Amino acid sequence: MSRFYGTKYKTMDRHVLLRDVDVPDIREYDVYVANGGYAAWKKALTTMTPDEVINVVKDSGLRGRGGAGFPAGMKWSFIPKDIFPKYVVVNGDESEAGTFKDHQIIDGNPHQLIEGVALCAYAVQANTSYIYLRGEFYEPAQTLQRAIDEAYAHGMLGKNVLGSGFDLDVHIHLGAGAYICGEETALLSSLEGQLGQPRLRPPFPAVQGLYAKPTVINNVETLANVPPIVMHGAQWYRQYGTEKSPGTKVFCVSGRVNKPGNYELPLGKYTIRELIEMAGGTIDGRPVKGVLPAGSSAPILPAPLLDTKLDYESIQAAGSILGSASFVILDDTVDIVWAARKMVRFFKHESCGKCTPCREGTYWALKLYDKILSGHGTLADVDMIGEVAGQMAGKCFCLLGEFATSPMQSTLKHFRAEYEAFIANHQGGTMNGYADELIREGVIAGPEGVIAHH
Repeated sequence: MSRFYGTKYKTMDRHVLLRDVDVPDIREYDVYVANGGYAAWKKALTTMTPDEVINVVKDSGLRGRGGAGFPAGMKWSFIPKDIFPKYVVVNGDESEAGTFKDHQIIDGNPHQLIEGVALCAYAVQANTSYIYLRGEFYEPAQTLQRAIDEAYAHGMLGKNVLGSGFDLDVHIHLGAGAYICGEETALLSSLEGQLGQPRLRPPFPAVQGLYAKPTVINNVETLANVPPIVMHGAQWYRQYGTEKSPGTKVFCVSGRVNKPGNYELPLGKYTIRELIEMAGGTIDGRPVKGVLPAGSSAPILPAPLLDTKLDYESIQAAGSILGSASFVILDDTVDIVWAARKMVRFFKHESCGKCTPCREGTYWALKLYDKILSGHGTLADVDMIGEVAGQMAGKCFCLLGEFATSPMQSTLKHFRAEYEAFIANHQGGTMNGYADELIREGVIAGPEGVIAHH
């Protein structure tokens, strides 16, 4: 079934990941099986060794879709063969601002995720898997649990799966909604019942992960790619995408566009500008000011870079990261200083506090932004924001602190004139368009003269 966006773009003959768009009710077991579901699982158990499964995923060039883009098959190959038990952990926390692809996969086509989990478990010879979802995913978790129950009932999970002698149990774990638990070692700590904070590496999870045993951690979207790869082969998968970025990717588009949503596209085929056109263009046709390619974590790309191709290497060459591909579109009505402050406030709130550069850096950066937005900022404060970001960069325990510097450094690089204009236009603490927001957040005093603290 062809999928058209508007009248200009024919992206794919069929979806690899968002099959719920093409096949109604594919979340149901019988419909999934009727459309080729669990065929790859049966193929692997009956005709392939674990190493052959690893090799086909490695040959496909599938890169992790959670953010880092590390080759999935290579990660699986790091798992020691002689240490047991082993675990497969699925990162379904999806806490990055503007990201909602895993949600659709879990809710729209849960069996494809389960099949991908099973194939990964077989490849590394793990008999237990945990799917870690953020607490807000309560309804998708119910959908996924129902699908897991169906898989058990039909012999796809459990003891002696399909008479193969391989056992596999799959469990769902709901977290508490902390952004830091999207980081793999913090996720493991949370899964073990500890405080969700990152761990020092090495040792890496492949050697000492969950309960100090070898563990594969992959994102929901990554594992949803595995069944079609195993079924159709590495070269089939490589027909999509580029040499270094094979396959398709789900791009989450939000912000100032007419048709926000998930768009599955071959990597490297389209540009950021074309993605915005697929999403119906900007509201009222306003000019694009900038794009965040990976939510709050990504350095902003200004309008002159809209013709950048949508793949890992091209986005990196342009000065940002593709990450989870959560594209937040900012048009010329968005105040860059306000937007940067919102992102810094998010990271300050989500910092786990384990390391000083992140804990203190996000705190003082937010103080500087609050000073500017309340009308008391100076150009020296703008310079100080850059200094704070510079003192954080490369010194934080995990990537949360590194990501927190992105909105500061990239907006100062591309939009410093807007900072200077904001300060010039809001001198003396005069009430401005952000007064109500700052009062609500306790940054400045309201009519009663009371300031609530952050």
